[in-house]
Amino acid sequence: MRLSIQRQTTKIYPDLKRVVARFFFNGEARAKAIIQRVTDMTDAEVEITITPILREFSKRHRNITRIFERHCDKLKHLFNSLQLNYDEIAYKKKLLIGSYCTNEYSIESAAFFNPSIIEDVDQSGLEEGEKRVILSFRAVGEGHISSIAFRQGLINKNSEIMVVPAGNYVDEAEVIRNSRYKKDLFFQNAVSIKLPDSVMNEVQNSLPDDFEYLALKKVIREMQQRYQVDHLLKKALERLLWLADSYYELNFSLDTDISDRVIFPYSEAESRGIEDARFVKYTSENGSVTYYATYTAYDGITIQPKLLQTKDFYNFSIRPLYGEGAQNKNLALFPRKINGKYVMISRIDGINNYIMYSDKINIWENPQILQTPKYPWEFVQIGNCGSPIETSEGWLLITHGVGPMRTYCLGASLFELDNPMVEIGRLKEPLLIPNKDEREGYVPNVLYSCGSMVHNNELIIPYGISDSASCFATVDLGKLLDRIKSDGV
Repeated sequence: MRLSIQRQTTKIYPDLKRVVARFFFNGEARAKAIIQRVTDMTDAEVEITITPILREFSKRHRNITRIFERHCDKLKHLFNSLQLNYDEIAYKKKLLIGSYCTNEYSIESAAFFNPSIIEDVDQSGLEEGEKRVILSFRAVGEGHISSIAFRQGLINKNSEIMVVPAGNYVDEAEVIRNSRYKKDLFFQNAVSIKLPDSVMNEVQNSLPDDFEYLALKKVIREMQQRYQVDHLLKKALERLLWLADSYYELNFSLDTDISDRVIFPYSEAESRGIEDARFVKYTSENGSVTYYATYTAYDGITIQPKLLQTKDFYNFSIRPLYGEGAQNKNLALFPRKINGKYVMISRIDGINNYIMYSDKINIWENPQILQTPKYPWEFVQIGNCGSPIETSEGWLLITHGVGPMRTYCLGASLFELDNPMVEIGRLKEPLLIPNKDEREGYVPNVLYSCGSMVHNNELIIPYGISDSASCFATVDLGKLLDRIKSDGV
């Protein structure tokens, strides 16, 4: 008999009105033509054209004039090629040009799913038994491009979840890119690019121990000229350049609500999406707290696991994960070190759960198999549904299993605290399976979560339903642990 699990009535659906004003570049020739046409307009013609645009879109975006000005500035080099002095162009002409280089992107027009839940940084002003939380989601928009979106929620003393309505605006962050790289660290992740050893050695030998992005770009462009008949090799070299573009920082304005902050694909390595962020509240040995998230970057060909780090959910740093174990999807970091080591769950072969230990949080070698599919509902594959949760009985890992008809169900396993390579027990039957109201969607028959938490001795599980929307379920923690132990391994 399966455990009793309580589905919450709260559901979160995609909101088509959640749009961001993004830079739109439709080719140099068209951009030059627009610049020329606008600069040839009289001030009166510009005024008549720009005024209704500002009036309409200022209601949809915070400081739309700043956005237009920033987007116009991205074309500054084209003004010079047209023998136009950028600094002498009238302000409203710049705004109008910027409006032609802007388009609205609906960040969650297709789906809003695969949530994780994390304790909020701010727990002030709450009543006893309440907990303020941050929810992250995989938001999918036009072209099936995924981003990371957030909401704030409140769990009351009865473990009921209330999600705070989203704000009126969506903001992009200021992006700060790293400019220097350590050669030994940088090339550790290059195995995922699958370049021949001779070519990889040629790139490495052409660079100093510390190099800048422009130096790498110069080396790769020269090699692409020499290997231009080999299109696959040229593309692999390009992805090596994208790897250097994978280190960056994001800074959001302090006047933004958490729901305003959306993390888009900002590097070429992420150009086809940022998938399934697994957030964890990580506590260091000195007691300081950092929030990490592992996620999958996808460029349409190559999968690259990455690590996001923040202290406050305003300022984020992003870097790739390296090593033999940092392959494929499904990486989840433990919330603290074990025996002096960082610990990570992974699924490098796409089928089984692995465990890895490391002295450095971004380098993962020597993955050891942890779990293989055991029961019919997980025969296709098993994976994690977020970071392990520490309990008095051991590390609780919520898993997903794929069975007949590609149905995704959620399960649960328990591992020893001091040696998580030892499995104490695993549920024989799924913890949560798609019901008749959850089977239909963008991808039918799929339940999936990227991170749960414990509150008031209840396990709170946010989960995506058929890759379309998100909802919540709760289960008594004590009963769950008892059932796992009784089921055994």
